[in-house]
Amino acid sequence: MSEKKQKLGTICVQGGWEPRQGEPRVLPIYQSTTFKYDTIEAMGDLFDLKEAGYFYTRLQNPTNDSVAAKITALEGGVAGMLTSSGQAANFFAVFNICGAGDHFISSSAIYGGTYNLFAITLKRMGIDVTFVEPDVSEEELIKAIQPNTKLIFGETLANPALAVLDIEMFARVAHAHGIPLIVDNTFATPINCRPFEWGADIVTHSTTKYMDGHATSVGGCIVDSGNFDWEKSAEKFPGLTTPDASYHGVVYTETFGKGAFITKATAQLMRDLGAIQSPQNAFLTNIGLETLELRMQKHTENAQKVAEFLENNDKVAWVNFPGLKSNTYYALAQKYLPNGTCGVISFGLKGGKEMSQKFINALKFIAIVTHVADTRSCVLQPSTTTHRQMTDEQLHEAGVPPELIRISVGIEDVEDIIGDIEQALKKV
Repeated sequence: MSEKKQKLGTICVQGGWEPRQGEPRVLPIYQSTTFKYDTIEAMGDLFDLKEAGYFYTRLQNPTNDSVAAKITALEGGVAGMLTSSGQAANFFAVFNICGAGDHFISSSAIYGGTYNLFAITLKRMGIDVTFVEPDVSEEELIKAIQPNTKLIFGETLANPALAVLDIEMFARVAHAHGIPLIVDNTFATPINCRPFEWGADIVTHSTTKYMDGHATSVGGCIVDSGNFDWEKSAEKFPGLTTPDASYHGVVYTETFGKGAFITKATAQLMRDLGAIQSPQNAFLTNIGLETLELRMQKHTENAQKVAEFLENNDKVAWVNFPGLKSNTYYALAQKYLPNGTCGVISFGLKGGKEMSQKFINALKFIAIVTHVADTRSCVLQPSTTTHRQMTDEQLHEAGVPPELIRISVGIEDVEDIIGDIEQALKKV
């Protein structure tokens, strides 16, 4: 009989670090840039990827790898790696496959920073992107695929539009054309959605958000499902399926099998770009992960009640929260996120952009910060902050109207959260 798989709550607490006799019960911080070896031959084998191990924290660190292993187990993947931020995770995930002259498809309803990364920075590197609406039809999505298309990207729950990605449909189209689907699962977390179960191939996270959960540590993570067959479409992915001259001709798919994608991202991209997460931040993220399941339950429960309050308030023009039956994405949310979506709500007031700003300024303990998804409730107007560099047309494509208010509902008592919102509404 096979060993019974642990539940997510157990993995949150116990995953990633299994101390042997006499070792620390709590994951240690390996705060060292370098690691000692007895012979130069032993270290040489590490540089040739003949042996696994640690020699320099810019590539790998035991603290980081333990936390990556926990997140990988939560997502149900085969391999994972930490990065210095969620932005770095998305960049590495795409750049690990795409190079100059390549093309990929992305949902337009994504975080503003990711949109800029794809639309501006990657274009400067010769990588082209086509944005499609998150609720694009299967036929239209297929039409967007070009001969040089290498992947499709989307967010489980879009930040801040809260569009729910039809993961199964996006995966079906991607696989029919021999390319992987990458899904940013930051808002849902693996507690509320596990994209691999719906066909996604690679998952990314900004661990800065719910995984850390306390606004202490910037970080990111990439997890590979191990399900995508890179060799089947070998001509599309030469970086994985042909010899890497920088490692004496190693072919990642031949040498590392299901670990090929993460090994290449670590050995090649992290080596050259150095966007490693600090061991201290990984340690703090791990502490946050221990209570992730508990916090997500409270976040989603509170957000549902706040969304229902807003929907019934006369000064509110619209509310966007997939947990509401009136929401466009309610059916998809019930399919992919039956236990709840997240703690983030977007809404607009009848007075428009200026009225929204007055409301935000009238809040008391719900703080104005450039952040979401920690224990404390917070608020922001994306069109004047995080999405400020986007044109009106781009804002529309991303589902971010000028008056949109994004509120991240924390784990405080929900009566106090609603009370603060109510008193601010009375002042506008």
